[in-house]
Amino acid sequence: MHEFEIIKKYFSKLSLDNKNSLKLNDDVFFDKSKELVISVDTYIDKSHFFDFKDPDLVIKKILRSSISDLICKGVKPKYYFISGSGNKKTFTKLNLSKISQSLKKEQKKFGIHISGGDTVFSNKLSFTIISVGFSSNIIFRNKAKFNDDIYVTGNLGDSYMGLEILKKKFSFKKDLNKYFLKKYYLPELHINLTKKLFNFANTSIDISDGLFADLDKLINKQKLSYKVNISKIPISKNLKKIILSKKLQKIDFVSKGDDYQILFTASKKKSRIIKRTFKSLGIKISKIGNISSGGQKSQIIDEKGNKIAIKNKGHFHNF
Repeated sequence: MHEFEIIKKYFSKLSLDNKNSLKLNDDVFFDKSKELVISVDTYIDKSHFFDFKDPDLVIKKILRSSISDLICKGVKPKYYFISGSGNKKTFTKLNLSKISQSLKKEQKKFGIHISGGDTVFSNKLSFTIISVGFSSNIIFRNKAKFNDDIYVTGNLGDSYMGLEILKKKFSFKKDLNKYFLKKYYLPELHINLTKKLFNFANTSIDISDGLFADLDKLINKQKLSYKVNISKIPISKNLKKIILSKKLQKIDFVSKGDDYQILFTASKKKSRIIKRTFKSLGIKISKIGNISSGGQKSQIIDEKGNKIAIKNKGHFHNF
């Protein structure tokens, strides 16, 4: 049983008397009357980050992945709470100093403020972050329309290659290793896009568990499907060269998650405003497919229109 099955079976019914919970089927809690938006994320050593040799980078990664939940909803994060469990080996004075300095830099970069938390002793290293923002509206999941175009920001797959390098499954020249590791530890967040998303996005989510896993979640309560063209999914020049030279499969990299790019759908009538908006902000945007009727199964196709099978759509916590 994976995490989402557990939520559906044991906890979703508990939320039915609280409309602000969004039936536990979205990225955030949203109280429209109070204009309050909250997300909660827990990060476990060896599961959500590879190791703790660079605590300054790890803390940046998990903080960015947390506030990404708000950004993809069209909400600018303002406050965060952070709790951590660790021991004398992980919470050394040097490590704590590095964590503090990193948080200070991230606060300045994203205009957010630490507002509380908790620290406990444990031999299991973990962090929990609560992110808070304020907005009179959000971009919900499950609001896609039939024939919507599907868009994604930035590039996908670089973060997963960074993880593979940490696992010593790949190794390249120093500069190339450094490039992919940076993409793993420092996901690119488009905080200047938040409010502009309301001008065109019907539904949205950030890509954390994997492109196709998150696309499934985006429309999981709708009688709709999707068709995505693998050749349209954006990847960096660095990753493209490696995939070609080593004869790897593109789908194995773009489907693994940890990208924290924004995945959204929009009406075809919005194509011009989307192009203008992203050009003005200097953000890469790619149209990768479209929303289809629920009468057919979701499809991933190649540039010739041939269907591509995928065994693992993304990352899930299985219990």
